Amino acid sequence: MSTTPATARTDADAATPATGPATWSATTEATATTEAGGPAATAAGGPAATAAGARRARYERGMAVLSRVDGEAGRRVVDALAEVSPELGHQIVAWAFGEIYDRPALAPRERQLVTLGALTALGGCEPQLDVHVNAALNVGLTPEEIVEALLHSAVYCGIPRALNATLAARKVFAERGLLPVAPAESAEPAAPAESAEPAAPAAR
Repeated sequence: MSTTPATARTDADAATPATGPATWSATTEATATTEAGGPAATAAGGPAATAAGARRARYERGMAVLSRVDGEAGRRVVDALAEVSPELGHQIVAWAFGEIYDRPALAPRERQLVTLGALTALGGCEPQLDVHVNAALNVGLTPEEIVEALLHSAVYCGIPRALNATLAARKVFAERGLLPVAPAESAEPAAPAESAEPAAPAAR
């Protein structure tokens, strides 16, 4: 039985690196990185640079809204997230404030009334109520209006949650020197009108 002799591998063959998956991967990875917005693309102002610029612009717009509405209390929340979840802080600023809070259909006062009602209904949101009672005052709501909104929430959320929210509001009012809050006047039921003349006696 005849066999085909193996072809001898020359020194030149041994010096030539094999063209296998590893070689392709290294080459195409560099190309793909550049095309997908890697360091080379970023340096040239490619897609990654554009996306990063847009992300930064959303954050800056949101921070301007947050500073105007929540003030120092809101910035403290974002700062507290910096060492544990900076991305959550970024989304709060860029999305919640940069896009939702900045929509024109509701005035800032109205948005804070909605927010106070939602936080009261959720329950257990006293830290957030602290921030948003401050925000409500910042955008022009009075302590009397805030207290009335929380009183109204008792009808739908229950007295315990309205109570907790009101005590959270009281803490903010105390810190800002707004106590005592003037009680709102309750509407008294109208007394029945008296007849000008006595009724005539019934005919016998």
